[in-house]
Amino acid sequence: MAIDEGKLNEFLGKFVTDLGAAMAAGNVVVGHRLGLYGALAEAPATAEELASRAEIDPRYAAEWLRGQAAGGYVEYDADADSYSMTEEQAFALANPDGGVYAPGAFVLALGALRAESQIADRFRSGAGFGWHEHDENVFVGCEQFFRPGYVANLVPSWIPALDGVDAKLRAGARVADVGCGLGSSTVLLAKEYAQSTVSGSDYHDRSIELARKRAADAGVADRASFEVASAAAFTGTGYDLVTTFDCLHDMGDPLSTARHVRDALSPDGTWLIVEPAAGDSVAENMNPVGRVYYNFSTFLCVPSALSQTGGYALGAQAGEAAIRRVVTDAGFTRFRRATETPFNLVFEARP
Repeated sequence: MAIDEGKLNEFLGKFVTDLGAAMAAGNVVVGHRLGLYGALAEAPATAEELASRAEIDPRYAAEWLRGQAAGGYVEYDADADSYSMTEEQAFALANPDGGVYAPGAFVLALGALRAESQIADRFRSGAGFGWHEHDENVFVGCEQFFRPGYVANLVPSWIPALDGVDAKLRAGARVADVGCGLGSSTVLLAKEYAQSTVSGSDYHDRSIELARKRAADAGVADRASFEVASAAAFTGTGYDLVTTFDCLHDMGDPLSTARHVRDALSPDGTWLIVEPAAGDSVAENMNPVGRVYYNFSTFLCVPSALSQTGGYALGAQAGEAAIRRVVTDAGFTRFRRATETPFNLVFEARP
């Protein structure tokens, strides 16, 4: 076998980048848990100054800062031997309530990777691995990763992109938030639309416990309720709006869910479907976002779907055509892409 040294070195460059990123993930989570990004965002600091500010050991602070600077997550001033953050770095790393919070993605990733041996076993057997079987950090990290995107987009752009829905919600409507997880989207809707009631549901009981606490802490428990129920069995009918955020592709039987949503909607109701950004072909998803989603999907989405009955395993890169097929097979007569972001496709379906 003849090895092309140039091509080998090019591949090894990718390997080194990925190995550094894999270990950097743990360091990002440490920075998140100890408040190091927030402390550094206050003002430039030497390792000793950051250690004093964050109440950590200076030797650990120095090594952490050096790795962060080498990866471009913070800035290094060699003359002053000090570190700082640009406004963009601080926005993405130090503000959990901003439009992007990168540490949440790493909490989710590290939580998912704790199931590596179980997922490898499922590769051999073809069996599934349920969402509820994962490490607690999967549930918490999922909320920390997705919530900023919902804060930035749900009320400002996604709801307004739906035909007449914003006005309905402001006047007072009934909403079902299906697969709500820890309730971020449920609480956001209840806070913005004070005349409406929002019913969140998820099959995972521990997530629903946290969702109820989130709603109480936000002061919306009077109009945001929660139940433990599968997506094909949530209660109630006559809903003006049903929402599914980044979860339809995780279901073993999304068709049954779609039929249940149709039956639960009022005749002029709307189903808001938010799914990961994806093209309809594998070739269209050969890009950095596709790489992220395919790799998460191998550990989370496909095993979750295979753990359920129904015969579907759409995966995180299902694409618009696959979602349209599920929706129209369920009897919806109208389906369109309402809007999109770099990470999400937003669909509107009507009976």
